[in-house]
Amino acid sequence: MLRDVLAACIAVGDTQVVTSDEVGAAAAAEAGAEVVADPGAGQGAAVQAGLEGVAPGPILVVNGDVPCIVPHDLRSLLAATPAGCLGLVEALDGTTNALSLPSAEAFAPLYGPSSADRFRAHAASLGMEAVSIALPNLADDVDTMDDLTRLQLRAGPRTQACLAELEGSLG
Repeated sequence: MLRDVLAACIAVGDTQVVTSDEVGAAAAAEAGAEVVADPGAGQGAAVQAGLEGVAPGPILVVNGDVPCIVPHDLRSLLAATPAGCLGLVEALDGTTNALSLPSAEAFAPLYGPSSADRFRAHAASLGMEAVSIALPNLADDVDTMDDLTRLQLRAGPRTQACLAELEGSLG
């Protein structure tokens, strides 16, 4: 999945991957992404680490478990986010799969259950509008094997290849 997410992100712009996983770091570096060490305090802290020193301007934050993503989804997220606003794509369970930020300073570590609602409230506290953006390829994430099975035919080529290999070894 990470390789499919990386392919989409790198096609759109500079990409940073925050991870402590050696295989993930190697995949990110091989794809041309900058690897940032995960501070180990959860997803919010990882995103904050990735945002340190980022150039001013709009920023996309994308989770690594969205295997259907293509570059057009990221461009659409940017295009659908009005200037100075926070754009968010939420999963069916109310968590947040992607953010479009006007700057790094607009981020707060609010991930977890119902995080989309917390990101909206955070934007309001900053005096900025939060815009929910419906992009199915970003909204569909993988939290369970059932999710992966459900998305299998829409998943990117690297995810599909891994699944085919897995099925071959089991069958």
